[in-house]
Amino acid sequence: MKLFIDTANLDEIREVHSWGILSGVTTNPSLIAREGRDFIEVVHEICELVQGPVSAEVTAQDAEGMIREGRLLAQIHEHVVVKVPLLEPGLMACSVLASEGIAVNVTLCFQASQALLAGLAGATYVSPFIGRIDDISWDGGELIEHITEIYAQSPSIHTQVLAASLRHPQHLVQAALSGADVATCPYKVLKQALKHPLTDIGNQRFLEDWEAVPERDISVLVQRWLQSR
Repeated sequence: MKLFIDTANLDEIREVHSWGILSGVTTNPSLIAREGRDFIEVVHEICELVQGPVSAEVTAQDAEGMIREGRLLAQIHEHVVVKVPLLEPGLMACSVLASEGIAVNVTLCFQASQALLAGLAGATYVSPFIGRIDDISWDGGELIEHITEIYAQSPSIHTQVLAASLRHPQHLVQAALSGADVATCPYKVLKQALKHPLTDIGNQRFLEDWEAVPERDISVLVQRWLQSR
């Protein structure tokens, strides 16, 4: 499973990118607005940094407007993925944009039938919202499983399942176990996924034990060993 970060904050993206685990970025109008910067500049900077898929969402609500905005967004950078909502105009826009070779992320998916339609429309990604599904007492992991099963039985569909609305590390694990191709996480969730108190305790104990070693400088030890060979 590939990992994206769900943010438009360059500092957060730079930090997670430095970990060597990041394959792409998802944004939405809310995340862009939160940064208070020029939309186009932010998207271009993210693409240049990540050098991977970066979802940028249209705001038009009619198919013609979505297609027009999608074509324009695709000109910002080769890594832009046009994001459209899973509505009738969104499906129409997805079909047209995909036929032109433009990558499309169909977002706000909440049931398998929607994902099937998005796949048939040529979506590059479909984004089921795990957290929001859990909010209404449905099973987000089960939805991902159903979507992946449908796609596996549909040779003409090449859409990737992008698990979104991940609220905590367990959602990340659930997405991976359920067969998602990609999971996109907020910065906070990625930090939580990395953190564990036993890891910190174990690391501290190792360092304390190492203090008892007479010569502790690894570079000195290695150089001495190399010279003695």
